[in-house]
Amino acid sequence: MELKVYDIKGKDTGRKVKLSKDIFGIEPNEHAIYLAVKQYLANQRQGTHKAKERGEVKGSTRKIKRQKGTGTARAGAIRNPLFKGGGRVFGPRPRNYSFKLNKKLKKLARKSALSSMLNDDKIMIVEDFSFETPKTKNFVDVLKSLKLDDKKSAFVFANPNKNVYLSSRNLQNSVIINSLSLSTYDILNSGKLVFTESSVAEIEANFKN
Repeated sequence: MELKVYDIKGKDTGRKVKLSKDIFGIEPNEHAIYLAVKQYLANQRQGTHKAKERGEVKGSTRKIKRQKGTGTARAGAIRNPLFKGGGRVFGPRPRNYSFKLNKKLKKLARKSALSSMLNDDKIMIVEDFSFETPKTKNFVDVLKSLKLDDKKSAFVFANPNKNVYLSSRNLQNSVIINSLSLSTYDILNSGKLVFTESSVAEIEANFKN
């Protein structure tokens, strides 16, 4: 599979990049994708939620009324969960939501996501570019030239590009990602995945390791 290389003006450069079938041309494994995305979202959770139970809320442990003869249900303490201000029954406690996935499965998930994006014609290749100074307008002009100004997009670079990153971080629908940190979630969360020429070679080399 070959894709055309465009410049930041949106014009065809006449060059083409050949994509590896072992990475961009496999049969997508939906379950692997599901597990990888589930792990990514689980890892984002802080897990610091906490509610006080009856043993932790403020209040006396004195029996508030006699056991029998009141015509109402028996009650032991004001901290009973049935009363206003009482503790919560089985409330949430701090916990770690992260879980482990094998490296091979995570790699399969990324390959499946890339293959799925290519099948849906959601991958684009642009030549390597940079800005002399960080300026949001410069990046907006690139998006308009590539007809991505009204779409969700992710630009993948081989090396950290500070000026391009600073120029794009104010934009909600576009993100800059390093090729080595590209995750399954990042791939699927973009309406259009834009690779620079050098990042394609970097990704293919990364998958071979």
